[in-house]
Amino acid sequence: MTLFQIVKEVGWTIWPLLFASVIALAIILERSWRLRAPLIVPDGLLQRVLGELESGGLDEKMLTALERHSPLGQVLAAGVRSRNASREIMKESIEEVGRAVTHQLEHYLTTLGTIASIAPLMGLFGTVVGMIEMFGTQVPGSADPQVLAHGISVALYNTGFGILIAIPSMIFWRHFRAKADGFVMEMEQRAVRLVEALHGERV
Repeated sequence: MTLFQIVKEVGWTIWPLLFASVIALAIILERSWRLRAPLIVPDGLLQRVLGELESGGLDEKMLTALERHSPLGQVLAAGVRSRNASREIMKESIEEVGRAVTHQLEHYLTTLGTIASIAPLMGLFGTVVGMIEMFGTQVPGSADPQVLAHGISVALYNTGFGILIAIPSMIFWRHFRAKADGFVMEMEQRAVRLVEALHGERV
């Protein structure tokens, strides 16, 4: 039985699952492209920033370009902007931007996690609705076992499809969360190195 035949047999209850699968796939592809180390924490960026600071060439235009360069650039730019303030103020500035960057890294992950959680329930709902409709159309005493078996198998496609959506969604949700946490930790470490370079001691 092809996918088109399954959709036709199962009916309207499978459409929300198809819609959820499309959204989950779009999020997985988008996050796979966006959450790449060269885009988030480019190698050598901290060294370039420190080099520009030593030469005195890091002006406002370059800071704006640094902010647009990458999430790590946003964090480093926040520290450089407050380099003449106290360590506490510099740390607060970095942390404030860091929270915003963390939110960017976790973009759409709540939606993906929600799909992973509710897809089996949506599938179970479709199965229950399908079985109610099937048994509701049966005339007492004239039920054909083959027809009933076919109807039950078709109704169970909803549950199977819901689980099929939930498993990869949960795997990628956990993967992206771990990846985002790793990037945040790397940015924190490089921000600390920036503070140490500018103030000469650890915050």
